[in-house]
Amino acid sequence: MNGVTSKGTQNQDQEHKKTLYEQLGVLEYWLFDPKGEWIVEKLRGYRLQNDIYQLITDGQCQALGLGISVEGQLLGLYRTDTGEKLLIPTELAEQLQYERQRADIQQERAEKLAEYLRRREAACR
Repeated sequence: MNGVTSKGTQNQDQEHKKTLYEQLGVLEYWLFDPKGEWIVEKLRGYRLQNDIYQLITDGQCQALGLGISVEGQLLGLYRTDTGEKLLIPTELAEQLQYERQRADIQQERAEKLAEYLRRREAACR
């Protein structure tokens, strides 16, 4: 379970929700304060151990098998098995555009090479 928090919801997030989720047996509870209004490190997580939430210090969401880190006002999610970042939609769109441009360049090179080879073959006849 995760939530975006702020100074205005601090007490509810830190006390009521945390206690409720702990009693419900929610394995992890993460608070993200993108502005750093009351969580200086901006991200704080708790992991259920022996029915009591303990502060998460390893930056790992075991429930999802992901590493979590603050990246500006966003969260970066990383696969723990490969370290690969899970891209957000804007990053995916940028990567797709880059890959399309690369493919276009490769296609253009292939076409130029094919044309060169056709000319060379024609000249050898």
